[in-house]
Amino acid sequence: MALKRNTRVDPSFSVSSMTDIVFLLLIFFLVTSTLINPNALKLLLPKSTGQVGAKATVSVSIKDWQNDTYTYHINGDRDPLPYDQVEEQLISLLQNEEDPTFSIFSDESVPVGEVVAIMNIAKRNHYKVILATQPE
Repeated sequence: MALKRNTRVDPSFSVSSMTDIVFLLLIFFLVTSTLINPNALKLLLPKSTGQVGAKATVSVSIKDWQNDTYTYHINGDRDPLPYDQVEEQLISLLQNEEDPTFSIFSDESVPVGEVVAIMNIAKRNHYKVILATQPE
């Protein structure tokens, strides 16, 4: 007597529960990413028309000089200033301002780290910063 068992494994499975988990994870990451508030500087970026609400009275220009040496110029002065003196000069120029704001003019070849160093000066002294750009 040959009895056969009919215990075959069904090779198909339902992926609907897997898609539910993926969508729940997607919603979770979207909600949590909007709640993240990085400790960043607030920039007043000018629009292409050149109109900005705050008027900067002082400008800092960063230029690439040679061999990864960068020069800093306050208010378009031709004589470069060392980085150590930039903060002192900005404090003396902006101390009597009601809403101290300065603009940063940076050459395209200057790395972002040099611009961020000037932005950190603004953050330490509670100044507003305008990053100057060229209209397209």
